[in-house]
Parts: sequence; C-alpha cells; structure tokens
Amino acid sequence: MGSGRGGAYTYDWIENLFALDMHSANEILPEFQDLKVGDVLPLGSKAPRLRVEVLDPDRALVVRSEDGNWVWAFGLYPDAKHTRLVSRNRIKTPGASAPARLAYTVVMEPGSLVMERKMLLGIKQRAERLAAAPSASGAV
Repeated sequence: MGSGRGGAYTYDWIENLFALDMHSANEILPEFQDLKVGDVLPLGSKAPRLRVEVLDPDRALVVRSEDGNWVWAFGLYPDAKHTRLVSRNRIKTPGASAPARLAYTVVMEPGSLVMERKMLLGIKQRAERLAAAPSASGAV
C-alpha cells in the first residue's frame, strides 16, 4: 500500500489530483510482501507517512501517521466460508477551528467514505481473482 508501492486501490485519478502519485497494482508485487512493524507506507511526498504499528498477517494491519493524528486499522474476520475485511479510521484535528472541523466533517468524511469503499471493493476483486486462478487452487 502507498505511493511508489501497490497504490491505494481507490480512484487513482482522484488521488493524483492531490499529487499523491498513486498507481494501484492489479497483482501482488513480491517486492512489497515483507512488511514489518516500523515500516513506513508513503502517501505521496507531502501527505502523511503511515508507520506500521501492528502486523498480524492473518488478522490485522494497523498504521499510524507519524504525527499520531491518524490511525488506520484493517482487520480480517473469517467465518465458516468467507473472510470479511474491515477498515476503521480515527483522525484527530488538534488545534483546528470549529469551521475547519465542520468543513472536514462535511467534505472529507463523505469523500473518504467513497474512496475507502472503492479500495475495499478493489481488494475484494483482486482477492477473488487470485483465489479463482488455477495456480491458487492447486490445479495444473
């Protein structure tokens, strides 16, 4: 995840309006599969950098912005037949004025919802495509 990596799986053209240099991959990129706690996921040159805080490959990925104001958690929740991917964000706006907080709520939260929905659907499509591939099922 991140610019210069696998992208954000959202609408790249929107991400790039903000100069984030996102290019979402459609396949697993082996060079980025060795993620560790402490690694940094860049979101463009001027956007927050997200540091990996929790990493349990079968259960969770939690990243936090270097200023501590944004925490983003991804959790995997298996049931009998499927696995649900859940994404949660917590964003603080310390020192922001009431109008700035209102603008964030009215503009950024709905925009983030649209982008995050696209990301989760894109991950779902990629995972289902990978699971259906002959090499993933053990077929020759």
